[in-house]
Amino acid sequence: MRTHARMATGVEGTWVLYVLTDAPWQEWPEHAFRRVVPIPTPEERAAALAGLGYAAVDGDETEWEWREIRTGVAAHLFAATPVRPTGPGDGGAS
Repeated sequence: MRTHARMATGVEGTWVLYVLTDAPWQEWPEHAFRRVVPIPTPEERAAALAGLGYAAVDGDETEWEWREIRTGVAAHLFAATPVRPTGPGDGGAS
């Protein structure tokens, strides 16, 4: 499985970045930005990934693929990018 990071709006509508790993989803490393706007910048996303012990695969933190999923009337926006481990990070939720 290629490891990816995703950034999406959480249950409360605030942005959350998490890393999809082989572990159960409850154990995925995550970083909560605790805000709705503005959307976290590429630099903020790179810093959050670094804090979790990951970096963008190609080294370009600006290469995030954005998608929108519609479920009835509601729309859900999320972004994803492939990542690689960088070494010891806190590996836990923040």
